[in-house]
Amino acid sequence: MKKRSSRKAPRRTAGRDKYVLRLYVTGTTSKSVRAIQNVRRICDEHLSGAYDLEIVDLYKNLPLARGDQIVAVPTLIKRLPEPLRRLIGDMSDEQRVLIGLDLRPRRRA
Repeated sequence: MKKRSSRKAPRRTAGRDKYVLRLYVTGTTSKSVRAIQNVRRICDEHLSGAYDLEIVDLYKNLPLARGDQIVAVPTLIKRLPEPLRRLIGDMSDEQRVLIGLDLRPRRRA
């Protein structure tokens, strides 16, 4: 019988591909700034540097948004690992973001 690790917050990135994420925002609006902060915090906590995050300002790069069919902002797109996922909002609901990224939520002590 295998002994399970006693870690309270399992990380699922071991042996997995790097996460490739793109966050679309609109300038420095409060919602965009919150989304950037929340995504960075969640990724740092749960992906331990095993991710690439590209932040795209629609005011500076609208054609890129058209290619990804962005209809609302902020929008986070998870390209890899598959399946592709889209999350809309300021990413303040950590549980929802973790589910959208196919990560297990951290257990609370």
